[in-house]
Amino acid sequence: MSTNEGTLDRGIRIVLGLVLIWLAVTGRWSPWGWIGVLPLITGIVGFCGLYQLLGIKTCPTRTGKSSQSP
Repeated sequence: MSTNEGTLDRGIRIVLGLVLIWLAVTGRWSPWGWIGVLPLITGIVGFCGLYQLLGIKTCPTRTGKSSQSP
């Protein structure tokens, strides 16, 4: 399981998850707000199973230095 979420994507997921959970706790939104746990966990871990199924990666690709001389 490798990281497939970029920094911005992870940040948005964490904020969205916290907002949804907060709305559920305060009763301002229905109990469906607890679905915010999912984006919160995926944002913290940096891995999204749906992204893997769809072949999406929002994290930058690391490129190694070439062993060939110019």
